Amino acid sequence: MQRSQSADARKKDTREKIELGGLIVKAGLRYEKRALLLGLLIDGAERLRASDAERARLMQLGAKAFSDEAE
Repeated sequence: MQRSQSADARKKDTREKIELGGLIVKAGLRYEKRALLLGLLIDGAERLRASDAERARLMQLGAKAFSDEAE
């Protein structure tokens, strides 16, 4: 039973990582260096902590990208 739960947790973790990688591709950053991507994410996290307005702006930008994909 514990092995099954462990395998399920690994599968869930793997799926989440694949989905996050897909976001990098969707953003057009597939060929950027990992250090740059991490820097962008760290900067974004700092911006989110500093400003609710920035969070709203970025949410709107991301939502538009997802809705454009659906069309």
